[in-house]
Amino acid sequence: MSETAPEPRANPGLLGQARAEQTLLEASSGGRMPHAWVFAGPNGVGKATLAYRFARFLFAGGGEARDEGPSLFGDAPAAPTSLAIDEQHPVFRRVAASGHADLLTVERRFDDDKGKTKKDIAVDDVRKIAPFFRLTAAEGGWRCVIVDGAESLNRAGQNALLKILEEPPPRCCLILVTDRPGGLLPTVRSRARMLTLDALDEAHVRELLARWRSDLDAESRDALARMADGSIGRALSLADADGLELYADLVQLLATLPRLDVVAAHGFADRLGAASADASYRVAVDLIGWWLTRAARYAARGEVPPEILPGDSAPAARFQNPRSLERLVQAWDKAARQFQTTDAANLDRRHALLAALRAIEAAAA
Repeated sequence: MSETAPEPRANPGLLGQARAEQTLLEASSGGRMPHAWVFAGPNGVGKATLAYRFARFLFAGGGEARDEGPSLFGDAPAAPTSLAIDEQHPVFRRVAASGHADLLTVERRFDDDKGKTKKDIAVDDVRKIAPFFRLTAAEGGWRCVIVDGAESLNRAGQNALLKILEEPPPRCCLILVTDRPGGLLPTVRSRARMLTLDALDEAHVRELLARWRSDLDAESRDALARMADGSIGRALSLADADGLELYADLVQLLATLPRLDVVAAHGFADRLGAASADASYRVAVDLIGWWLTRAARYAARGEVPPEILPGDSAPAARFQNPRSLERLVQAWDKAARQFQTTDAANLDRRHALLAALRAIEAAAA
C-alpha cells in the first residue's frame, strides 16, 4: 500500500539536498547564524520541507555555538551531522500539528468566495511577524517564521518585511521559501542569505514515487520521473491528475503535425477547457508549456528528446533546423501569454488551448 506524501511540516525525510543541509548545519553551529534565509530553487524539490526541518532542529536545541575543544568533563559534544529529529520527539509532533508556539507560518490564504487560493500573501499576515518576533520564546529557545511562497508577497508585504530585516531580534530566524527569488526586492534579498536547492536526481524522484505512489506500475513511475525535471512535487501532481494519460493524448494530437487533426484538436480543447475540468486544464497547460520548452532545449542542441512514451519524440524531431527552432520559441511565448491572459481575465479556456495548438502547428509548417 502506498504511503501518503506528508505535508512539508510533517515530513521527516529529505532526499537529494545534503549540500543545503550541510550549509545550514555549518551556519547554525558557528555562533553567527544569519537571521534571515531565502530558500530558493525549482518547485517541488523540498524547500518547504527543509524549512520546517531546520525550524525543528533549532527548536530542539540546534543552532547553539559549540566549543570544539575538550573540557574538564571530557570531550565536547560532537557537532550534529543532520538536521533530522525523531518523529516521536515532542518538537516534531507539535510542529507537524501546527501547535508549536514559537513557529509562525505565513502563506497565501484560500478565498472561500472564489473557491481558490488568493494571488498574494495578505500584507496583514506579514505585519504579524514583527510582534511575533518581539515576544519571548515560549520554550526558551528560537522563534521561527516561515514565509511559504514568498514570491507571492506584493510590494507592500515586502516593504513590511524590510522593517523586520533591518533590525532583526536576537534568536529569531526568518525563512523565505520561493520558486522565484527574482520576484523579491533586491533590498530584501540583500538582507538574507540565499540558499539554492538543486533539482533532484531522477533516481531520487523514482524512489519517492515508489514510496508514495506504489499503486502505479514501474513503467508509469519511470515515465513520471523522466517528466518531473527533478521535482517530486511535479511528479506527484502529474500522477494525481492523470498527467500521463493527458500527455499521451497531447502526443497523439501532435503526431498529426505538420497539420493538426482539426476535429481531434477541438475535441481536446472542448474536453479540457470545460468549467468542470479545472484540474485537467491546469495539467494540460503545464504539459503544453513543458513540451515546448523540452522540444526547444533539445532542438537548440541539434538533438531529439529521448522517448518517454512510445512515439512522443517524433513531433519534436520536426524542429531540428534554426528556422523551426525560432518558430518553436515564438510558439512557446505566444502560448504562455495566451494562458496568462486567459487566467487573468477569465477568458474562454477552450480558445486558449486551441490558440496554443495552432501556434505549435504554425511553428511546424
